[in-house]
Parts: sequence; structure tokens; C-alpha cells
Amino acid sequence: MATFVELTPERRGELDVYPFLGARTLGVDAFVTGRQGGVSTGPYASLNLGSHVSDDSEAVRENRDRVARAAGAHALITCRQVHSSAVVDALSVSPTTEADAISTALSGLALATLVADCVPLVLIDETSSHYCVVHAGWRGLAAGVIANALRSFPAAATIHAFVGPSISPQTYQVGPEVAEQFSHYAGAVFPDTGDRSRLDLQRIVHAQLTSHDVLDERITFSLQSTDGGDTFFSDRAERPCGRFALVARRAS
Repeated sequence: MATFVELTPERRGELDVYPFLGARTLGVDAFVTGRQGGVSTGPYASLNLGSHVSDDSEAVRENRDRVARAAGAHALITCRQVHSSAVVDALSVSPTTEADAISTALSGLALATLVADCVPLVLIDETSSHYCVVHAGWRGLAAGVIANALRSFPAAATIHAFVGPSISPQTYQVGPEVAEQFSHYAGAVFPDTGDRSRLDLQRIVHAQLTSHDVLDERITFSLQSTDGGDTFFSDRAERPCGRFALVARRAS
């Protein structure tokens, strides 16, 4: 069975981060950032890492530097996330690269995927140095971003998946045009008021991982959600808002 864990904050410099302790046994430092410990203000307070949400660019740069230091790296490697299925090698990333998964087999690189309700996850191969961070909202899940990320590995059966906080189905209301795309996933869509439905993104992530041969016992989910936007930014709770990150770095 998949594992569900409460991520416990760990102090690093100016920040509290939320590490996946199980990833450390695979040689990867993987953690989620919270809202606190940065320099942004207003709706972006305080550790906003998104450069596309109209926050002050200097504040975002300082926030990213703090997170990079917490990861033991010089900088974060991020993409322009466009809710696609594109997977890119970390060494090919530029400021204009559009992709929703970043993959590498190199040590020392801090890969980051930015979210505020979508599902962040990191895939780690136990038999090689390969790992990949993934941004999976409903559009990316429908487009096949997880399947594409898994194809970048030699074999899915040796992959461990660590899934960060996202919006819960109790809070995530969608219209029929979204619900119908996931109606074949058992228990992922259930009726709400009128023609609205509730969508369980984590159940879909689990189904897609296991259908592509990731073993159930190698999947770990955070018990936390983004609901309310208090600990982690939530676009549904507050708009505009910042973005938090799932960061992963393999030690040399």
C-alpha cells in the first residue's frame, strides 16, 4: 500500500522546510517549502517563489536564493510551467524553457517545481542516480505528464514517488468539462451541487503511477493539503497568491 506521512518542518537558515525523510535513503534531499521565511509582502507573503504572479522580482530572487541555500545549491532550476506533458533535461533549462517536469542524473542540482494547489512530486530511481520533479495539475494529468516523466527512466518498477501537498477533493470543485476527462478513474470524481463535481487529484496521480508500473509500496503521499492557503499557497483560497516549491537535489 502507498504510504501517507505528515511532513514535519525542519529549520534551514531563514526557512522551515518540509522534507520527505524517505527520499534521503535514496540519496536525494527532497523537501517542500512553506509560506514563511521570505521577503515578499501582501498576498505573496512571504516566501513566494513564482516569478510570474506580479510579485516584486527582487523579492522573488531573494526568496529563491534562500531556498537554494536550504538545498545546498547555488540556484534553483525551474521552468516556465504551462500545464503540458513536456519533460526536459535539467542541463537544457533556460529562462524561457516551457515544461512541466525536469529530469537529471547529475548530483548537486536543485530541481524545483512550483505549485499552489496542483500536485508536486519527485520520482527517484533506486538503481541509478536519475530523479525528476513533476508539476501535475489537472491539465498536465490529462496530457500525460506523469507517463512522460516515467518514460525518462530505465524501468518504472525501481522508481519511488514522493507526492507533496495539493488541493483536497473537499475543496476542489470543477465543471463538467474537467470532470468528464477523469470519469474513468474510480473514486476520483464525485458529484457536488448542480453540474459541479469534486476532483481528487491525488487519487488520479496514484492511479497513473501504478498503471505505469510504479509499485504501490514505493509511493509516498503528504497528508497535508493546500486548503485554506495558511501553510502552503493556494490559488483557490486566495487570488492572487504566491507559489511554493517541491525541491530535490541529489548529494554528490
